Amino acid sequence: MANEQCCANAPTLSSTCGAGHVEEFGGLKTYISGPSDSKLAILLVSDVFGYEAPNLRTFQAWSDAHPIDKATETAISVVEALKAKGVSKIGCAGFCWGAKVVVKLGQHPYINAAVLLHPSFVTLDEILGVKVPISILGAENDQISPPELLKQFGKALEAKKEVDCFLKIFPGVSHGWTVKYPSDDEEAVKSAAEAHQDMLDWFAKFIC
Repeated sequence: MANEQCCANAPTLSSTCGAGHVEEFGGLKTYISGPSDSKLAILLVSDVFGYEAPNLRTFQAWSDAHPIDKATETAISVVEALKAKGVSKIGCAGFCWGAKVVVKLGQHPYINAAVLLHPSFVTLDEILGVKVPISILGAENDQISPPELLKQFGKALEAKKEVDCFLKIFPGVSHGWTVKYPSDDEEAVKSAAEAHQDMLDWFAKFIC
């Protein structure tokens, strides 16, 4: 089942890790890091586990309480708050469930570049509506967004000459590998780090 694959091996997460801090921003409890006066911003939309989710959270219960339309509205509020602070360019990356929110933002002039990491429940029609440079990083072993579907996305985007695109399927990894990986598994850490670098390279190209 797709939902079972998405929720397998839920990570143990905490808002206390990292160099940033949590604050209310754009009407949302948000984890923020980096210089406060930057004119460039990267917005990360998490998977269903969030950045401090309890391990017992289930995908269906959480997604029922967080419909995509509502999540997109919330993300737009954060984007508008960033622009109100003087931010001129915004990149947005979505992990799993969060990728669908990023696609919605990319269909309008809210953001300047997008990255989807092991996306969930994104349709071809939605991809066709994206108007900003978009990178898609997928897993070889993914029941939710199998490589065949992501390759369809890639072909459709390549046909849109006005939209820069990039597609990469990572071998030997499963859905969620960029955020849910054992830190003692050298190959898993390497694959996640490669995906993170690809994401950063994409934003460096378009958010500058």
